Amino acid sequence: MLFFDPIYLLFLAPGLLLSLWASAKTKSAFNKWGKVRARMTGAQAARSMLDRAGLYDVKIGQAQGFLSDHYNPATRSLALSPKVYGEASISAVGVACHEAGHALQHAQGYAPLQLRSALVPVAGIGSNFGWIVMMIGFFMQSMGMIQLGILLFSATVVFQLVTLPVEFDASNRAKELVVNYGILGPSERIGVDKVLNAAAWTYVAAAVTSILTLLYFLFRAGLLGGSDD
Repeated sequence: MLFFDPIYLLFLAPGLLLSLWASAKTKSAFNKWGKVRARMTGAQAARSMLDRAGLYDVKIGQAQGFLSDHYNPATRSLALSPKVYGEASISAVGVACHEAGHALQHAQGYAPLQLRSALVPVAGIGSNFGWIVMMIGFFMQSMGMIQLGILLFSATVVFQLVTLPVEFDASNRAKELVVNYGILGPSERIGVDKVLNAAAWTYVAAAVTSILTLLYFLFRAGLLGGSDD
């Protein structure tokens, strides 16, 4: 039932559609503004933003893959994808400065970022094992196992929800500081806004999908008007 359940698709359909739309919107915005030249590459823009904030010790390196950019609080380093690291475009600057925004959050002790970092191991366990524990519980008809699985998976939902203010704040910092620090001119900021606003929807889609998945399991467990048959 849990492997081929049409009800699961009904629950997840809104999240899947939102994810597809958000991904397409992000790629479209990135490609469009990736053709608009900027005065520096993404790596140079991030370095400028970090240095202006006094974060000289934060390292910048390359990551592999399209839009695989991220900040690692443990190593205090930015990993920028090839099209962001080495290209001088509005898109590259926007994404790079967004990641630099996370470094600023870290340096300033931004509470949601600290909470998200603390939730990483718990969310990993919940994402990898929560659904397995639930399926075992359904197979064994053990409500205790089902509830344990739901509790584990709930950590993933909390992680996705906490991610939203972290990402939104990093984008807001980037939008403001690219102009304040002279990385881009005021007329160029519109491109940064377009790219980062589109990317924000991918985090919203991830949160919606995780919530809908949790609601499905609650429904199947009989805790949301469904049944555990």
